[in-house]
Amino acid sequence: MNFKTFVAAGCAATALMAIAGQAAAQTPPVAQTNAPPPVNHGAAVPGVCIMSIPGAIAGSTVGKYVDTRMQQIIQQVNGELNGERTAIENESKQLDSQRATLDRTTLEQRTAALQVRVNALTRKVQQREREVQATEQKALARVGQEMEPLIRQVYEQRQCSVLLNRDAIVLGNPAMDITPGVITALNAKITQFTFDRERLDQQPAAPAATR
Repeated sequence: MNFKTFVAAGCAATALMAIAGQAAAQTPPVAQTNAPPPVNHGAAVPGVCIMSIPGAIAGSTVGKYVDTRMQQIIQQVNGELNGERTAIENESKQLDSQRATLDRTTLEQRTAALQVRVNALTRKVQQREREVQATEQKALARVGQEMEPLIRQVYEQRQCSVLLNRDAIVLGNPAMDITPGVITALNAKITQFTFDRERLDQQPAAPAATR
């Protein structure tokens, strides 16, 4: 399995779930329409199997745990940044209210000092975004490591000859889908693991090149 592809698929699935959640919160409920009629699939093709990696992640206990833990980490980051942002906004409002009573030198000094804080916060926001992305990628890579041998195991159990990406197929007979089997095996193997936000500012600097 190509883990770069796996991580990209996992991140895309996470992003799509987040967007879907936002859309659900913003979109008013509408009257339900008639559900589409069930599809009458042809016979399952022997040896041909399909699987959705994002579907296996989203449907597994450990995948749901990673999603919940990522939400907690994002909330912690937002709490940290919002506190600093509020302090800067309050300072800016105070400076505006005192603008008419301050001499030019003092006003310029305080304005410059405030701009330094704004620039520092901007850099911190960008760094936290990178840290959150790195955290998600590392967590998904861990899930991928746990799932990779299980995919081979289910593949062999189902006597598959080829495994296709379910997400690239418009329709497919569910009888050929090994995603549920992989989810079951993954749930039996691992349900959660401890991880925290990656700290990019605490990583050791690369050693200097020697001549």
